[in-house]
Amino acid sequence: MTEPLAQMPHDWSRALAVVAHPDDLEYGAAGAVAAWTGAGKDVRYLMVTRGEAGIATLPPARCAPVREAEQWAAADAVGVSVVEYLDHPDGVVVYGPDLRRDIAAAIRRHRPDLVLTGNYRDTWPGGGWNSPDHRHVGRAVLDAVGDAANRWIFPDLVMLGLEPWSGVRYVAVAGSPEPTHAVDVSAVLDKAVASLAAHQAYLAALGDHPMASPRDFLEWMADITGARFGGRPAVAFELFRP
Repeated sequence: MTEPLAQMPHDWSRALAVVAHPDDLEYGAAGAVAAWTGAGKDVRYLMVTRGEAGIATLPPARCAPVREAEQWAAADAVGVSVVEYLDHPDGVVVYGPDLRRDIAAAIRRHRPDLVLTGNYRDTWPGGGWNSPDHRHVGRAVLDAVGDAANRWIFPDLVMLGLEPWSGVRYVAVAGSPEPTHAVDVSAVLDKAVASLAAHQAYLAALGDHPMASPRDFLEWMADITGARFGGRPAVAFELFRP
């Protein structure tokens, strides 16, 4: 695709980023988060899992606290001070009512204007196969935005004091093979690199994989996106308006 990418809208104040694992946001989207928090916007993170199945050399019980600590450091590097976990099992996240309910509850609790998630499509840009956790969480987020606004879906949430929230103006999907919008990250690329580099144990386990070099990988991705965004290093999103 070579069509120019549009500028992401600025008319929102609070974002809730919902992804499957620690590190999902750092592979690109955190650069945009840094730009947003630097502009005074409130961005909060919600992890569906603790990423406990993500490091082959660490059993899940030992891996989870490592990945949680690294995610806190990664969030801090881009100005995010709220990180929550839903504790669904890593690697076998199931799309369905339970996942939708948990995400809808978080949307009602945080009341964001923008919801950010990861790629819900079968493939990544370039054609690589996407993982089930990413696909299931991304799809559940898209559906949970509607669930959060409907009083009669998951009515038990109202009994818990979580009133419907229909204030989501935008849903942005990072890592989509069909992006429509972008955010200039030229001024915050160092923060994005620091955010990804905070995942020390995860990156070390990747060995010599290209994704194990935060600066090289993020600069490469930003330049590819920038070719469709006026030559400015950028992060791309597929944008929906619920």
